[in-house]
Amino acid sequence: MQKLKLRVLGTSTTLHPAVRKRAEEDLGIEIKFIVADGGSVQRRAVMEPESFDVYDQWFESVELVWPANALRPIDTRELSYWDDVNELAKTGRFGTASSDSQGCPPNRHLYITKDGDFLDEPSQFLTMLPLTHNADSFAYVPDNFTGDNSAFQESWAWLVDDRWKGKVALQNDAAIGAIDAALAVQSAGFAQFKDLGNLSVPEIDRLVKILIDRKQNGHFRGFWATYGESARLMIEGGVKIQSFWSPAGAALREAKINFRQATPKDGYRAWFGGIAFSRCLQGALLDAAYQYADWWLHGWPGAYVARQGYYISAPLRARTFLSPGEWDYWYQGTPAPVDLPGPNGKPLIRKGEVRDGGSYQERMSRIAVWNSVMDEHNYLVRRWNEFLAA
Repeated sequence: MQKLKLRVLGTSTTLHPAVRKRAEEDLGIEIKFIVADGGSVQRRAVMEPESFDVYDQWFESVELVWPANALRPIDTRELSYWDDVNELAKTGRFGTASSDSQGCPPNRHLYITKDGDFLDEPSQFLTMLPLTHNADSFAYVPDNFTGDNSAFQESWAWLVDDRWKGKVALQNDAAIGAIDAALAVQSAGFAQFKDLGNLSVPEIDRLVKILIDRKQNGHFRGFWATYGESARLMIEGGVKIQSFWSPAGAALREAKINFRQATPKDGYRAWFGGIAFSRCLQGALLDAAYQYADWWLHGWPGAYVARQGYYISAPLRARTFLSPGEWDYWYQGTPAPVDLPGPNGKPLIRKGEVRDGGSYQERMSRIAVWNSVMDEHNYLVRRWNEFLAA
C-alpha cells in the first residue's frame, strides 16, 4: 500500500526541515513542504487549491483566501486538543481585559457556520486552526545609539529618526512592512492614522510620500523578505536598526552581534499563524490533515517554535516538551537559569539573560495593532512597490 503524501503550502516561518522530519516520524506519513514567500503562498492558495492539502499561513490571509472558496471548514470535533487552545487564540485577548488593539485579531475570522459563513461568536467550525504567534517589534544595536535607550523610551519612531539615517531596514512585504512604517511615522508625530490596520487611500498616500522622501534622502539601507535576510543585513550590511522577527536572533547571537529587541512604548505589532485545509481535501488525505493539525497542538512543535521565540496556542502542552528553565525564560519572562538551546540544539540563550518584553502575557497584552489585510490592500501593494522602487 502506497504511503500517503500530505502537501503543506506555507512560508519558512514554520515550514522547517526539522518540523517535517519529526511530523513524518510521529505520524507515519510522507509530508511535502511547499515553501514560498507570503504573497506567492496566498496567490497559489486562491488560484490552485488542488495543488496543496494544508495551507500554513498568517491568519489575516483568511480575509483573502476564504472568500475565494479555496478552503474548507475545520470541524473542532475532529481535533483532539481543541480544548487546550488558549483564550488569546479564541478571543483575541487574555481574560476579561478589554482590547483596543487595531488590525485583525485571530478571532475576527476564526468562526464560521458549517456552510462557511463568518460568525462573530464561537462555533464548531473554523476557517483556520490558530497556532504560532508572537509580538513583533524592531531590533537595534545599542552601541550605535547615544540617547536614552531604556525600555521605557524605545519607540517605533526610531525607524524614521534621523539619528539612524542610512542604517535602517524594513520588512519588504506591503501588508507587514507598511504597518511597521505606519507605526513609526505615527509615533514620530509625522502623521496620524485612524486605524493602523486599515489605512484609507489618503492615509496610504501620506505614508508613502513620507517614506519616499526619506528613502531618496538615504534613510533606508535595505529591505528584507525573510528573517535570514534580515540577520545578514545586520551582520554584513551595515544595518543597525530594523523590523525584527524573533528567529533572526539566533543568527545574530551566533555572529556575536550585540542587539536588543525593543519593547516599544507604542505597543507591539502582533500576528497569528495557523493551518487550514484545501477545499479539495477528502477521504484518507482529509484524515491525515486532521492528524497533522492535532500533531501541531500535541506539544513537540510548540516547544520547537518556542526556541525560535514564537508562542503556540496550546502552551501548556508545549510545556511538557520544554525544560523548566526554557518554560520560565520563553513564557514566564524570568532569567535563564542555565544556557538554553535553540531549535538546532546548540546553546542560544546565555545564563542570566531575560527575554525582552517580559512574560507571554505581558508581551501579548501590549498589542498596538494586529497584522491585517486592509480594505485597500491592492492599492497599498501598488504604492508600497512604488516606495521600494523609488
